[in-house]
Amino acid sequence: MTTFSIGETDFLRDGAPHRILSGAIHYFRVHPDQWADRIRKARLMGLNTIETYVAWNAHEPRRGAWDATGANDLGRFLDLIAAEGMDAIVRPGPYICAEWHNGGLPVWLTRDERIRLRSSDPLFLAEIKTYLGRVYDIVAPRQIDHGGPVVLVQIENEYGAYGDDAAYLDALVHLTRDSGITVPLTTVDQPQDRMLRDGSIPGLHRTGSFGSHVDQRLATLRAHQRSGPLMCSEFWDGWFDWWGGVHHTTSAEDAADQLDRLLAAGASVNIYMFHGGTNFGLTNGANHKGRYLPITTSYDYDAPLDEAGDPTAKFHAFRSVIAKYAPVPAETAPAATPRAVAEAPLHPLGPWGAASAASTGVVHADPPSFEELDTLAPLVRYETVLPDADGRHQLLFGEVRDSALVSVDGVPVGRISRTAGERSLQIPSGHLLTVLVEEQGRVNYDHRLGEPKGLIGGASLDGEPLRSWRATAIDPVTASTALTAAIPGDGTDPGPSAWTAEVVLDAPSDLFLDTTGWGEGYALVNGFLLGRYRRTGPQRTLFVPAPATRAGGNTITVLELHHLDDRRVRLVPAALLGPVEE
Repeated sequence: MTTFSIGETDFLRDGAPHRILSGAIHYFRVHPDQWADRIRKARLMGLNTIETYVAWNAHEPRRGAWDATGANDLGRFLDLIAAEGMDAIVRPGPYICAEWHNGGLPVWLTRDERIRLRSSDPLFLAEIKTYLGRVYDIVAPRQIDHGGPVVLVQIENEYGAYGDDAAYLDALVHLTRDSGITVPLTTVDQPQDRMLRDGSIPGLHRTGSFGSHVDQRLATLRAHQRSGPLMCSEFWDGWFDWWGGVHHTTSAEDAADQLDRLLAAGASVNIYMFHGGTNFGLTNGANHKGRYLPITTSYDYDAPLDEAGDPTAKFHAFRSVIAKYAPVPAETAPAATPRAVAEAPLHPLGPWGAASAASTGVVHADPPSFEELDTLAPLVRYETVLPDADGRHQLLFGEVRDSALVSVDGVPVGRISRTAGERSLQIPSGHLLTVLVEEQGRVNYDHRLGEPKGLIGGASLDGEPLRSWRATAIDPVTASTALTAAIPGDGTDPGPSAWTAEVVLDAPSDLFLDTTGWGEGYALVNGFLLGRYRRTGPQRTLFVPAPATRAGGNTITVLELHHLDDRRVRLVPAALLGPVEE
């Protein structure tokens, strides 16, 4: 039986000093058929460990509907790590941040206003006891002392940036130990005195999250973790992007220099990210530090392994640094090769979003939130009858979360954007007001977790409340399926429009779908929801994983919310992630 423990100065593997050289791969951001490839390439860079978060809302989007199969098969992911001869670190949260939808917490949980999140509130603890029990049923038999790969388990995630409820952390420790977890337990916080103090309790091994000023950060960490190994559990080698911003990159040379300093100091490391992957579907989170900024579909992160799984200059720079401190394999990851290039016309399928799901017929006094409708769909269509009055009128909402397309009698009259700080619009007179609201990503950080989505705080016209609303949730996957039998239009109808194209491939292949000439919406390949695209960029391509494609015809469906400037599908040879900061 192999043992793993924490000594006075080092991690100990069977009693001998051991340095963790880890890289982050989130299984839920990578197609499961490509897990093994990404893990193997981590070993080829010289890493000996893979770290992953566990996304609660991926496993249990509906309360009680737990799923650990397919793309959620954490057990298989850990087994693949073991098969590659590597160790694993598991970070189950329950809060993970990770620029992931709602910080990983399920909407059914955060919608309950009685629950005090990330605290020792008994209601919260009762829910996470069930969740952690399910996760640890998978993790416990895969610990190193059971012949598996798991050497560390993290308690919570950067808790010192959020709160200081020591009873909460203590409860998490007891739940973890009572579930059969015997490996060392850690916490991670940014190396600031308050965060390191508040984010851990005695018995947990403190680690840091940082990407620069290594000597200073390690000194701060050592002041709070007086004994045992120093570890940077999130060595930030890049950064994430948000819509309307730039593509964030860091110099491979500078990042390698900081990694060198970290390893020269004798510290262990987890590179965040080794491979970022993709926020497939509707899984992107959002930042809100004074302004709402939804995260892009790509989570490339300027990591050593890019979004498509190809090595970058940073891969080779890190490999050279690691080789100074540990053996690296003679084999290295193969260089990127251009992906398939093709072009095909998009054919209109007609409007979508108007009748993809029948209205429930329920009339609400005020516009209900997404939570009140109990929907996980990203769109809700609100309708109400306008009062009789000529001229133009001021339509005002308490708040729009997060974007609204407004129509009067089926004619688009404007858009309201939360990111732009908008709440009102001038509209003409008419009979039927329609407001199509898109939830663009749930905030994943700080105290905005779980905030309601939709038209929040009611609506008024010229100062008078608008009442009697009908609301219909619209799911893009369901809508795309219904459109296969739709009567084609000519693509000139106002409002959201659906389009389709067929691309023939010789064999399944990773692809890059160029969205440059499109507006804003969703794209699917053979029914697999790639994610969102937006004209604002910076991201201009959607990554298509090879397992979502097939030899022969491949159906590409585009659900456009505004309009297409370019009615073609283009497959390009490489990712286009946008301009970078100079």
